[in-house]
Amino acid sequence: MNFLAHIYLSGDNDLVTIGNFIADGIKGNDYKKFNKEFQIGILLHRHIDTFTDAHETVRLSTKRLHEKYGHYSGIIVDILYDHFLAKNWHLYCDIPLEDYTENFYNSLEEHYNLLPIGIQKMMPFMLADNWLLSYASIDGISRVLVGMNRRTKNRSGMDEAVHELEVFYEEFETEFTLFFDELIIFSKQKLKELSKKYAR
Repeated sequence: MNFLAHIYLSGDNDLVTIGNFIADGIKGNDYKKFNKEFQIGILLHRHIDTFTDAHETVRLSTKRLHEKYGHYSGIIVDILYDHFLAKNWHLYCDIPLEDYTENFYNSLEEHYNLLPIGIQKMMPFMLADNWLLSYASIDGISRVLVGMNRRTKNRSGMDEAVHELEVFYEEFETEFTLFFDELIIFSKQKLKELSKKYAR
C-alpha cells in the first residue's frame, strides 16, 4: 500500500502514524533507534506490506500490469489502490479527506525534529503539491506516476500506467474494495498486538 493507506491504517496515535509513514526508509533493526510509538508504526507498516504482497486479490491486480511493467507492477498497484481509497474516502472515514490530510501534515510539522532527514527533505514537495489529497483524481495519480518514473530514471515506464487505470478502472476498484476490507481487519488486529507487546 502507498502513503494514504498506511496513514489511515495506523489508528489515532500521531506517533504510530508517523512511524508507519516513514517506515520504507528504515532498514533492518534500525527501527529500534526510535521511540516505542514509532517502532509500533514501523513494524505495523512491515506487516501490512507482507500481508499485501501475499494476497491473492492484489496479485490479480499486479498480474494485469506485469507483462508491461515487470517488478514495478506492485508499486503501481500500491499507488492505484491509494486512488480508490481517496476517491471513496467517505466510506472509510467520517473526517473529510481534506481535513484528514491537513491534520496529518500538521502532525508532521509538529514532530519535524523526530523525522529522518530523507522525510524532512521530501516534506516541502509533499505539502506544496498536497500529494495525499491529489490521489483522489486521475490527474493527481498521473502526476505521482510521472514522478515515480522520473525516480527510476525513466526506466520503469510507470508514467504510462494511468492508461491501464482508465481501461481497467472497474476491475481495479473492485479488487481494491475486496482487499481493503480484509486489510482493515488485519491491521487493527496487528496494531492491537503490537501495542500490547510494547505496553509491557
